[in-house]
Amino acid sequence: MIRHLLCLVAGLITSTSLYAEIQMPHFFSDHMVLQRESEAAIWGQAAPRADVSVSFDGQRSQTTADANGNWKLHLKMGPANSNGSVLTVEAGNDRLEIQDVLVGEVWLASGQSNMSFTMNRVPAYKSLMEQANYPTLRMFNAATTTAAEPQNDIAGSWTACSPKTVPQYSAVAFFFALKLNQDLEIPVGVIKTAWGGKPVETFTSREALSTLPGTKRLVDATLKADATFDQAKADKQYKIRLEQWNAKAAANKALPAAERKRMPRRPTAPKRPLLTEGRPGVLFDAMIHPFVGYTMRGAIWYQGEANAKPGAVPYDQTLPLMIRDWRSRWDDDFSFYFVQLANYRAPSTQPGTPDDWALLQDRMRLILDTTPKTGMAIINDVGEANDIHPKNKKDPGERLARWALAKDYGRSLVISGPLLKSSKVDGDSILVTFDHVGTGLRSGEGKPLKRFEVAGKDKKWHWATATIVGKNSVQVQSPNVPHPVAVRYAWASNPEGANLENSDDLPASVFRTDNW
Repeated sequence: MIRHLLCLVAGLITSTSLYAEIQMPHFFSDHMVLQRESEAAIWGQAAPRADVSVSFDGQRSQTTADANGNWKLHLKMGPANSNGSVLTVEAGNDRLEIQDVLVGEVWLASGQSNMSFTMNRVPAYKSLMEQANYPTLRMFNAATTTAAEPQNDIAGSWTACSPKTVPQYSAVAFFFALKLNQDLEIPVGVIKTAWGGKPVETFTSREALSTLPGTKRLVDATLKADATFDQAKADKQYKIRLEQWNAKAAANKALPAAERKRMPRRPTAPKRPLLTEGRPGVLFDAMIHPFVGYTMRGAIWYQGEANAKPGAVPYDQTLPLMIRDWRSRWDDDFSFYFVQLANYRAPSTQPGTPDDWALLQDRMRLILDTTPKTGMAIINDVGEANDIHPKNKKDPGERLARWALAKDYGRSLVISGPLLKSSKVDGDSILVTFDHVGTGLRSGEGKPLKRFEVAGKDKKWHWATATIVGKNSVQVQSPNVPHPVAVRYAWASNPEGANLENSDDLPASVFRTDNW
């Protein structure tokens, strides 16, 4: 007797029944989106050696499960289709039906807290959320979890965008998807798999990390720590620390309010290193590997805050390493667009101030030249000095969408704020030329350009006068530097006053021409 497995429990895949032969990862479930005009990969498990067939919208594909019951096939997808259809999987006497499946554009969204940041955290988005009925915009919210070995599934569910579901959507991913959904007038599905506060190395496989000396050291240290980890001993030490902390907290609370001290963070329960979020490869195994092979157009990425620190392996090495790792595993050079870090912390007032934040921002810019099919959303105008999580997520999302609309969908538009193209010394000044100027460079609000600085061979930086020349160049000079050799722009965590932009009001990226 053929068993019809329909939707079992909201948020769970239909294949979790103990009596079902067919099992599929959670992301093959109701309301999913399949990549249009592709050979969409579909996979799961069935009885060993079972004949498996998948049908959808008149297309049918067949295969045979291997000795372990694993199977995978590809189903030909046609043009975008906004009418929800049923994807049917059959194996032996078992039948599974996945409801309300759309065909459109699929993107993966990952990174740390600014990608995890949800719509309901911004009061200004309240009215927008109340009207957010976009049934052809879908999002899969993956669970935050860790694993010591590569996983093939992850908890989560697909939902159609509505006032009820959108509050829990990644804000950046939502605005990115909404722009595509409305401009292209086709379904858009986003798989969001992100975790706050985590470095790029945890989203990269340990195999890939071991090919780069700097990150190999991180892997080796983690594996060594894991091999010697004693859970019982760690739990005992944790119990002692927790008791001490509780005693101090109680004593502190007993003091008059004016005499109370700020308490250190409460101790956290110990976990083996390979189950600790943030360790090399851990989130790759748990939160990226399950999706490997899911047919999609590309990925968007908002991360870097956790890597903007002294001694970190340069980001223009680590992020390209991760991109290559993902593309290799997907066997697809898909598009990869990322958000440059926003302005943050107290504004600086002196030229030549060393800054790890600006250094990482600039290393992000360099990736555009070294790694094909990448794009960067410049957001040095939306940050908040006292909050690493700026509330403006609309501009970052829509600026990512500009890259996709131009590079993936053939739209003619300005894709970025001004990016350094070249520079040359011209007597007592330096002439800097930019790409992505639109109809021409300009200064914000028509004010004089600020935050340019120049240095001579002595490597001492001075504020400079900057003047727009023609459509795409800026001439920079300072009376204190008669023989300049290098120029910087917006070189600070928070370069207050930086105001170079293009005709589409998009800000110029931080840059430097030195390598000091």
